[in-house]
Amino acid sequence: MTQLAIQLSRRDARRLAISAQRLDAPRPKRADAAMILELVQHLGSLQLDPTAVVARNQLLVLWSRLGNYDRRLLDQLLWKDRTLFEYWAHMASIVPTSDLEFHVPMMRSRREGGGIWGEQRRKWLEDNAQLRENILTQLRRSGPLPAAKIEDVSVRPWRSTGWTNGRNVDRMLSALWLDGVVMVAGRTGTARIWDLAERWLPSLPEPGEDLVDRAAERALRALGVATAKQITAHFIRYRYPGLEAALSRLVAAGRMHPATVEGAKGQWYVHELDLDLVERIQTGDWKGRTTLLSPFDNLIADRERTRVLFDFEFTLEIYVPPAKRRWGYFVMPVLHGDRLVDRLDLAVDRKRRVLEVKRSTPEPDLPRRGPLLQALNELAAFAGADKVEAAVLL
Repeated sequence: MTQLAIQLSRRDARRLAISAQRLDAPRPKRADAAMILELVQHLGSLQLDPTAVVARNQLLVLWSRLGNYDRRLLDQLLWKDRTLFEYWAHMASIVPTSDLEFHVPMMRSRREGGGIWGEQRRKWLEDNAQLRENILTQLRRSGPLPAAKIEDVSVRPWRSTGWTNGRNVDRMLSALWLDGVVMVAGRTGTARIWDLAERWLPSLPEPGEDLVDRAAERALRALGVATAKQITAHFIRYRYPGLEAALSRLVAAGRMHPATVEGAKGQWYVHELDLDLVERIQTGDWKGRTTLLSPFDNLIADRERTRVLFDFEFTLEIYVPPAKRRWGYFVMPVLHGDRLVDRLDLAVDRKRRVLEVKRSTPEPDLPRRGPLLQALNELAAFAGADKVEAAVLL
């Protein structure tokens, strides 16, 4: 196959990334369940995070792309249609059920003793085999159940320096979840309701030999333009064995094309299906929008990539002492066209029904006040606030 050598300016690369993330203009007028499902299938995952200072991350990621949608539709896709489920992607996430094949290798690896807990996990699980069997028995007889309804029969408590210390049932459920043995079958607030995976998901498919090739394509389509390192950090993070060989095969087959990005190091790639988009961008046929992004948004989850493409520095400061924060507690970057132009520290005062802008840390090219205030008003409406208090922007 003929290999194209694609040359992108930094602006072209940003626009390609924004379009791939469905953050270019326009938004749909009204999102239905099918549109939400298609979006999650394209993105690959929605990171779950309990922080609700404005709204939870999975809700904000959808809002940035779809505008004010009915949140019940996401619950419908998860708990009624079961076309989405919760599993570990690049973090604990909502993922499409149609992507189950991509997650099976991790489930099998975990069952065979691999995974992120290592030796501590294996020894603790061995010592608490009775707890494991008790959980499965209770779910088989009475599930779905919250963790609080499951008896703790552990013989050795889970020890850590964090919030998981002593939470034995929760830790065992998390292990069984990553193993693909139990699944989240619903939520009451942030509390998870658990059930046996065999009653919740279709039977586990056998991963195809080209799984890594297809996973790399999925990641690249969601990124727009990326290096091998960036692909590795996306979608099914760090689960691309033999990625370099896969990329070589995809280039040889004409599915991907090598690219260079002005002022950026390394070998970049663009997918064959995005070549028309590249052409439109390079001929000036592109429109952006002004919106706010969750600090966990898929576009900016890779902070190093964000610095390279957007020349924008941003780190999460929720766990930083207040006196040492540069930008604030819950900071939402502002996307304006093809630039990240501000960092707004936001919070919803639910008693007063007000979206408060506590701090603004703009880049030199702050957008016109109109588009930003409009985006804030749209966010306030989605988050259940009646107005915006933004004295710091005046």
